[in-house]
Amino acid sequence: MARGWESKSVESQIEAAEERASLANRRALAVEEIRLQREREGLELSRTRVLQDLASAHNPKYREMLQRSLEFLEEKLKALDSDKN
Repeated sequence: MARGWESKSVESQIEAAEERASLANRRALAVEEIRLQREREGLELSRTRVLQDLASAHNPKYREMLQRSLEFLEEKLKALDSDKN
C-alpha cells in the first residue's frame, strides 16, 4: 500500500514539473511576441515619418537618402512578417 502512494506522489511531481515547463515556454513565447510587436510598431512609426519627410523634401540628395531609408524599413518589416509565419 505504501508503494502505491509513493508512485502517485512521484507521478504528481512529474506532472507538476511538466506543467511548470509548459508555463515557462508559454511565457517565453509571450515575451518574444511582445518584443516583435514593439519592433514592428517602431519600424512602422519610422516609416510614417520617412514618408512625411519625403513628401515635403525638395533637395534631391535628401530625397534619395529618404528613399533608401524607406526601402530599408520596408525590408525590415517584410523580414518580421516572414519570421512570424
